[in-house]
Amino acid sequence: QVQLAESGGGLVQAGGSLRLSCAAAGGTFSTYAMAWFRQAPGKEREFVAAIAWNGDTTYYADSVKGRFTISSDNAKSTVYLQMNSLKPGDTAVYYCAARWLHYSDYALQYDYWGQGTQVTVSS
Repeated sequence: QVQLAESGGGLVQAGGSLRLSCAAAGGTFSTYAMAWFRQAPGKEREFVAAIAWNGDTTYYADSVKGRFTISSDNAKSTVYLQMNSLKPGDTAVYYCAARWLHYSDYALQYDYWGQGTQVTVSS
């Protein structure tokens, strides 16, 4: 079992930045692909970014390319999401997710989820 705990959410003005963290416990962190998803009120959960199990490859939704950066620190079993140039449309609950080895942008293919952290971007 892998337990995931997100932190770093909050309220920020449009154009600002936040860095989300997701600490993993249990399992072997380096064998999991890690991802961030988000869910706004009344909308489906959507893929934001992912990083391959070896940390060599990253993937982004078109809506966040060039603004968000995903990274991981295997020594700390932690994945990060640096969010810059935030927009009101980025407002959502952000979830960290893990699945064994291979990346996916489908939420249903992830086995482990954190509790989520709220990000609110004011205009």
